[in-house]
Amino acid sequence: MAEVITMPRLSDTMTEGKVAKWHKKVGDKVKEGDILAEIETDKAVQDFESEVEGTLLYVGVEEGNAATVDSVLAIIGNEGEDISGLTGGAAAPATTSEEKKEEPKAETPAAPEQASAEVPAGVEVITMPRLSDTMTEGKVAKWHKNVGDTVKEGDLLAEIETDKAVQDFESEFNGVLLKQGVEEGGAAPVDSVLAIIGPAGTDVSGVGTTKSATLSSEKPAEQKTEAKAEEKAAPVVSSSSTDRVAISPLAKKMAQDKGVDINSIQGSGENGRIVKKDIENYQPSAKPAASAPSASPAAQVALSFVQGEDTETPNSQVRNVIAKRLSESKFTAPHYYLMVEINMDKAIEARKEINSLPDTKISFNDMIIKATAVALRKHPQVNSSWAGDKIIHRGNINIGVAVAIPDGLVVPVLKNTDQMNYTQISAAVKDMASRAKSKGLKANEMEGSTFSISNLGMFGIETFTSIINQPNSAILSVGAIIEKPVVKNGQIVVGNIMKLSLACDHRVVDGATGAQFLQTLKTYLENPLTLLL
Repeated sequence: MAEVITMPRLSDTMTEGKVAKWHKKVGDKVKEGDILAEIETDKAVQDFESEVEGTLLYVGVEEGNAATVDSVLAIIGNEGEDISGLTGGAAAPATTSEEKKEEPKAETPAAPEQASAEVPAGVEVITMPRLSDTMTEGKVAKWHKNVGDTVKEGDLLAEIETDKAVQDFESEFNGVLLKQGVEEGGAAPVDSVLAIIGPAGTDVSGVGTTKSATLSSEKPAEQKTEAKAEEKAAPVVSSSSTDRVAISPLAKKMAQDKGVDINSIQGSGENGRIVKKDIENYQPSAKPAASAPSASPAAQVALSFVQGEDTETPNSQVRNVIAKRLSESKFTAPHYYLMVEINMDKAIEARKEINSLPDTKISFNDMIIKATAVALRKHPQVNSSWAGDKIIHRGNINIGVAVAIPDGLVVPVLKNTDQMNYTQISAAVKDMASRAKSKGLKANEMEGSTFSISNLGMFGIETFTSIINQPNSAILSVGAIIEKPVVKNGQIVVGNIMKLSLACDHRVVDGATGAQFLQTLKTYLENPLTLLL
C-alpha cells in the first residue's frame, strides 16, 4: 500500500521547506534509509531519508520549489500501483511551479513568485536566503561573481551578512550570472531577488523588477552592477565548496547532539565516510584565524575624535539585532541580580598544576565554564526558559560564551558543555572566538544556548551586571581576580578574590533558587577537586 511522505518539520521555527535537490526520481527503487531529497529549512540544508521501502511513484514538490510543513512531499508504494486517489487533492498544499503559474499575481506578493511568469526558459531566480531564524534581511558583504561570469553548481556566489554572522552563499545552478539584484554593500529583504542565473545572452531586464532591494544609493541595481563590472578589469577568482559530506545517519545524529562540525572531521569509513567512532573520538582543536572577509561599512569608519566635527557610522546587521534583542530582553524579562565573592586561591593552584601537563593550557574562563555547567546539573531550574504559559526545562546544558567583535557582541554556544573536559572546552572556546572575530561562525553555532557567561575580567573590570540572553533565564557576569586583604582563621592575609554577578529572570528563577546555584558554583570554584566527584 502506498505511503504518503509529507514535508517534515526539521526545526522548531520551520513553517515550510524547499527541495534543494532530489536524490530519487519517479520510478526509482527506494530503500529504508536512502536519501530522498535535500530539504532547505529556515536554518540549513538537511538530508531527508526514507523510512519506507518501495518505488517512488509521485513527487509533490519540484526541485527548487517550496511547500508548507505537512503537505505532500512524495508518495512511495508498489510499482504500477494506482495512486490517483492520493494525488487528486493531496498535492494542493505544495507550491509547485504549475500552481504558481495558475495563481493570480495579486495573491502572490513574494518576489520570486511575481517574477516567475516572466522568467525565460533555463533561467533561475536566486532569492535572498533566510540564513538564521531571526533574519529578516541580508546584506551582500562581497560578490564573488560579476555579471557575465560563468557559474557552476557549488561556486561561491557571494558573502551574505545576516543578523548573526557573515556566511558564504553557494550557487545551486550552472549558467552565467545575468543580474545582481543587490549591489555589494546593499541590503535586501529575505526572499527578494538576489541574483539571476541562466544561458549567456538571455534578456532578463524584466525579471525581478517588481521587488526592489534596499540599496545604499538611488541608482537602479542593474545600472550599478554593470558600472561596477566595467570598473573591475581583473577577473574574480571563484572558490568552490566541497561535495556533500559522506556520513552515516547515526554519526550525523551524534554530531548534531554534540554540536560537532562534521566538515572538520576526516572520516575513517569507506571512501572517507564519517562513522560513529569518528564522532566518539573527535577532539576539537584550535584553528588559526581565517583571513577576515571584507570589512563592513561600519568597520571601515575611522573612529577618531575631530574637534567640532560630528561623524556617523551606519549600523551593521549585527548591531541592529543586538539593540533589538537586548531591548526586548530588558523590558520583557523582570531582571534581578545576585552577587557573590569567590576565593580563587585553590583555583589558581589547580590551574598551575593542570597547565604543567604537556600540551595543556587552560584559562580561568575555561574553569568557570566547566564549574558552571556542572552546577547547572544540580540546579536545572536555572537551565530553563520562559515560554508564556509554561516553563521549558532544557534537557541539554549548552553554554553560550559572549565574544566581543568589531560590530558588537556574539554568543557562540558550547553544546553539552557538562560532558566536556577542560581541554575540550579550552580548544572549543579558542576556535569559536577566533572564528567569531573573523566572521567565520555558522548560524547554528550561535543557537541553542541554555545559559550564558560574559567575562570582562580580562579588562580589569571587578564587577558588572549583564542583560539576559533570551531565551535563557540567567546570565553569569565574571569579574577580574583581584588581590585584596581577607580574613582567614582570624588573621588578615592577602587573598585572590573574584566577584560573580548572576542576572536572573524572576519569572523562572526565584531568588532562593538563584542563590543556591551561586553557592554550588562557589563551592566548585573554591574547591576545584569537587568537580571530579
